[in-house]
Amino acid sequence: QVQLVESGGGLVQPGGSLRLSCVASGSVSSINYMGWFRQTPGKQREFVARFTKEGSRDYAESVKGRFSISRNSDKNTMYLQMNSLTSGDTAIYYCAYAASGGPIYWGQGTQVTVSS
Repeated sequence: QVQLVESGGGLVQPGGSLRLSCVASGSVSSINYMGWFRQTPGKQREFVARFTKEGSRDYAESVKGRFSISRNSDKNTMYLQMNSLTSGDTAIYYCAYAASGGPIYWGQGTQVTVSS
């Protein structure tokens, strides 16, 4: 079992930045998938960024060059640095962890609102 808690969301003006955190507890040693997703009302949850099994980083086209995913070496904490935010980035952001063949663990989400 893995428990995830996101934080760092809030209200920011267009062009601003936020850094989201995802803190994990429980059995993270077998985790080989770590990523960020987001969801707006009436839409499906969409992929934002992830670490591949090989450890490289992968981003949705809409956030490339603006967002950066990072993590601690112990996999207990993952971050999403978001720069040059636009209203289109307004959403609830979720972190996700998974091990091969296992369930996907989700956090409760953190609201990001980009508005002037």
